[in-house]
Amino acid sequence: MKLATRLLTALIAVAATASFAAAAPTTWKIDPVHTEVGFEVRHFFAKVHGVFHEVEGTIAFDPADTSAVKIDATVQVKSIDTGNPKRDGHLQSADFFDAEKNPTLTFKSTKVARAGKDKFKITGDLTMRGVTKSVVFDAEFLGSSAVSVGGQSWGSKAGFSATTVVNRKDFGINWNKALDNGGVMVDDNVTIVLNVEADKAQ
Repeated sequence: MKLATRLLTALIAVAATASFAAAAPTTWKIDPVHTEVGFEVRHFFAKVHGVFHEVEGTIAFDPADTSAVKIDATVQVKSIDTGNPKRDGHLQSADFFDAEKNPTLTFKSTKVARAGKDKFKITGDLTMRGVTKSVVFDAEFLGSSAVSVGGQSWGSKAGFSATTVVNRKDFGINWNKALDNGGVMVDDNVTIVLNVEADKAQ
């Protein structure tokens, strides 16, 4: 009887330890140098691509427990780059992002659901031009590991990617020009593409 009691106590302790471990996701800090916050929108008949260079944030991630996944990221609007300084200036103006009054874009996750092996649906609040809307990213975990090159440690790194499509008018970005033969200069739908490299937070 005493042996059975000791075994039961040991099993409970192991289960509690496993439960505690599962509830402690790894926190990753976004590396802005190796991360792309990109977007794509149709202009006339072609697509224009741009990026934001200044991004910071954290990703708390546990591949076995989606309830533990938390994302919190901030982008500086002034860091926008479409390869054309004049266009970048226009995008920062009140016609588009209105960077003077709304200098940042932010995203905070509210729910994460598994969508396949290493794939997830990440729902969260996207704030742009002072307007907050719920959006859903199709995301993929690309892997993580301690990294060394030539015997020199680069620390632990992780990779993630995600995409979504938003309607810019939902965020009050309404500027456009009508074409003489019908249609408009800039499409309403914008594709957001994220390619994230992150370092394990100390």
